[in-house]
Amino acid sequence: MSSGEEIAGAIIEVMPNAMYRVELLDGRRVICHVASEMRMHVVKILPGDRVTVVLSPYDVTRGRIIHRDK
Repeated sequence: MSSGEEIAGAIIEVMPNAMYRVELLDGRRVICHVASEMRMHVVKILPGDRVTVVLSPYDVTRGRIIHRDK
């Protein structure tokens, strides 16, 4: 169950500790971690991949990657 705004973006940088810098469609850049379901299924995410991100309602510079588009 997602709580927050879902928005599409693209991975621009892979950071340590399974964190990613994502550029959203509106030009904002946020730092995201991978949702536990994606981590459980070992989904590989590389720079340039299109993803769906749920933004945190408390801090709009942070988010969670919930889906990698094909």
